[in-house]
Amino acid sequence: MPEETIIPVQPRHRLTTRLWHWINALCLIVLLMSGLTIFNAHPRLYWGEYGANGDYAWMAVGSSDSFGYLRFGETRIETTGVLGNWEDSQGKIQKWAFPGWATIPSTYSLADGRRWHFFFAWIFSVGLGLFMIGSLWNRHIQQDLRIGVKEWRPSVIWRSFQSHLKPSVIRQSAGQDYNIIQKLSYVGVIFILLPLMIFSGLAMSPAMDANWPFLTDIFGGRQSARSLHFIAAFLLALFFVVHMIMVLLSGPIRQTASMIFGGKAKEPSA
Repeated sequence: MPEETIIPVQPRHRLTTRLWHWINALCLIVLLMSGLTIFNAHPRLYWGEYGANGDYAWMAVGSSDSFGYLRFGETRIETTGVLGNWEDSQGKIQKWAFPGWATIPSTYSLADGRRWHFFFAWIFSVGLGLFMIGSLWNRHIQQDLRIGVKEWRPSVIWRSFQSHLKPSVIRQSAGQDYNIIQKLSYVGVIFILLPLMIFSGLAMSPAMDANWPFLTDIFGGRQSARSLHFIAAFLLALFFVVHMIMVLLSGPIRQTASMIFGGKAKEPSA
């Protein structure tokens, strides 16, 4: 009798994807918290090349002796107890933009915040580069994130969006191919937001500005690069929150185990 050919089962998540996922998660958390420490040094955002206290800021976190606020343009929202004016663990009123529990380090230190930020920024950048190379090599991008012509139809996108509002559908989606909303989200994060974070961060560096001045020109000025950097950070934080909600709704134990050990091969779509 002829011997049976055993075809190895491809895990749902390849090793390169799993490694990058967890390294990236750690880096993004540290980068966000250390970035808030850096933001605390000057909690105002501008457009253009220059920005100082006397210039108009399109976004600012401020405070007075009795209240804190968040301002967008001419709209001001009181944030006492959360941003700008809050009470620390020892009962003292602090006036940093973001509270100590949300920053690295938890006490204000611009120098330490920059050290944490720059160190993990390099890990993050190298990891993203290696992930992209590895994903092209093992065809993860072509096979899992390629968006077909039919998927661009508004009706398909709308149905996918509606399914994300139904917990019962979300629970049944684990193990299936990525839908159009997931593909657009991952492609947007991997190929737009993450590179934007890296290059806008480089544009803010005085050393890079001296050697590659075209970077700041691309972003319309150093302060514009800083604004885009924080906007991208906010969108990544929003993506993280939505991602965690979806994981919780679709089965956190199974999903986490799948991202650690690889999981079962994807089930064919109906």
